[in-house]
Amino acid sequence: MKTDLELALECAVNVYHRYAARRPVDDYLSKEEFSRLLKETAEPFLKNTVPPKTTMDSYIGQLFTKADANHDGRLKFTEFLTTLSLVAIDAHNRSHEGPGGDHGHGHDHGHGHDHGHGHSHRH
Repeated sequence: MKTDLELALECAVNVYHRYAARRPVDDYLSKEEFSRLLKETAEPFLKNTVPPKTTMDSYIGQLFTKADANHDGRLKFTEFLTTLSLVAIDAHNRSHEGPGGDHGHGHDHGHGHDHGHGHSHRH
């Protein structure tokens, strides 16, 4: 039986290929394909990660620009993975905002450390 993370990673690869294989048929995402991918497959999730006073389209544009490392106006798979990490980081940060937002972890993200400090997140 596959783990949740294994299924999520397989899904990321499959979704990328489904949208990258549109016209033109290539292994890249244009800005339009990238926007359509996020809106069609992750819009409810994205609504919770969009920064305040930012539109969905503006947020998607920012993600695309940050990920397009070689500035060729399209995303290859490794650049697409960058957008997934940016969205996941934003979602994680939002989960810690507001009353009770720390899930009772009692830890703080301001010390420059990652989550490799010996506890697990059980939500």
